[in-house]
Order: sequence, then C-alpha cells, then structure tokens
Amino acid sequence: MKHNEIRDNEGATHYRKRVGRGIGSGLGKTCGRGHKGQKSRRGKALGAFEGGQMPLHRRLPKRGFTNKWAKTFAEVNLDQLQKAVDNGRLDTAQPVDAAAVRGAGIVKRTHDGVRVLGRGELNAKLDLVVAGASKSARQAVEAAGGSVTIENAEKLAAAEARKTKRGKAASSEQG
Repeated sequence: MKHNEIRDNEGATHYRKRVGRGIGSGLGKTCGRGHKGQKSRRGKALGAFEGGQMPLHRRLPKRGFTNKWAKTFAEVNLDQLQKAVDNGRLDTAQPVDAAAVRGAGIVKRTHDGVRVLGRGELNAKLDLVVAGASKSARQAVEAAGGSVTIENAEKLAAAEARKTKRGKAASSEQG
C-alpha cells in the first residue's frame, strides 16, 4: 500500500443534504418533509409524546438529588507529593498550596481546592496549605516534620457550629 492509495472505506463519508435547492435536486419545495402537518414544521415537539400514553420519563421513578452547593476537590495523595519532591517539581522550602500543586503538574485543575489523602509515604518536610486533609494524611505529614493548614478553617468551624446549634434547637423542640 502506498500513500497515494489510501482512501476512506466505501460509505464512510456522506455529502450534506442540501434542501430547498430546486426541483432537480429531489429535495426542493417541501425539502423531503411532505405536506403540512406537525412533522413538516420547524421545531416540532414530538420527542417524548407517546400518543396520550403516560410518557416514559413520567413512568419512571425519580431518585436522589443533585446538591448545587457541593464542592469538588482535586485529590492528591502523599505518594504523588513525594514523587514531585523527588523529581524537583515541588520546593520543600515554600508552602505547598493549590497553585504549587498545579504548577508541579500533579493535577490539571484545582476546582474548589486541593484535598490531601493518605495513600503512600511521605519523607519530605512539607508545609501544606490546602482545603482539606484526611486524618491519616495529616498524621503522616506531621510525622515527617511538616504541617497542615486548612484554608477557610474559620468558615468551616462557623458553619459546623451553626449546624450543631440548629440540631440542638430541633431536638429540644421535639423533646
């Protein structure tokens, strides 16, 4: 086979249907839609209509919900941090925050912040400034001589306090 012999398989490419271009094209005047009726109109709404029968999307039960306030975190494990330090992509003298993690190429997007998880081992002394960290990750970082600072810790604590206050108020009304 030579470069000049390479072709698409038969039927792999299709010409675009050009409608309304005269009687000789076979798709002039009504453009292949026939005469009148809902199906000949633009923007026809027949997708879910089943002739009066209860449509499928209403026959099936609804389950769960989507929390529109849920946050998405970029998850980083300890072994990824150690590998970045070993390769010289992370500076141990500087605090490691979301921008540093992204700059080191550990994650592509930081979304609502970086959350550190405890998979792997960490030997380097790192000062982490992150949105969250698991208990095991925090223990491993502190064991290596580093520190973990949670961003917006005051906001999180205040929100937690409000939740507890609401929970106590609701339980006292019931009792």
